[in-house]
Amino acid sequence: MSEFVDYLGEVFERFGPIKARNMFGGHGIYHDGVMFALVADDVLYLKADDSIAPYFESEGLPQFEYDKGDKIVKMSYYRAPDDIYDDSAQALLWARRSFEVAFRTKAKSKAKKNK
Repeated sequence: MSEFVDYLGEVFERFGPIKARNMFGGHGIYHDGVMFALVADDVLYLKADDSIAPYFESEGLPQFEYDKGDKIVKMSYYRAPDDIYDDSAQALLWARRSFEVAFRTKAKSKAKKNK
């Protein structure tokens, strides 16, 4: 784990315990078994959908993307705002928003598999 990933435990202390798992050269950030964030190159991205993407976009925060050979793939994660690192209330707010999206997404995926 990187020092940055370790530091996220402090950032999200009010939100609750988090766990980091290695994935694709970065880390998935989990709470209660649900991945609500990812870290790539020591940059934190939070899960989003249409219901909360405008919060990120209004702050000018970019969507996570990667180069897949001949095209750019955008994922449903946006860069976390810088103020979460200094303001535990903001960290809690943004983590809750992203966790709720991730939880809903996981539940929808599970329901599809069970059909």
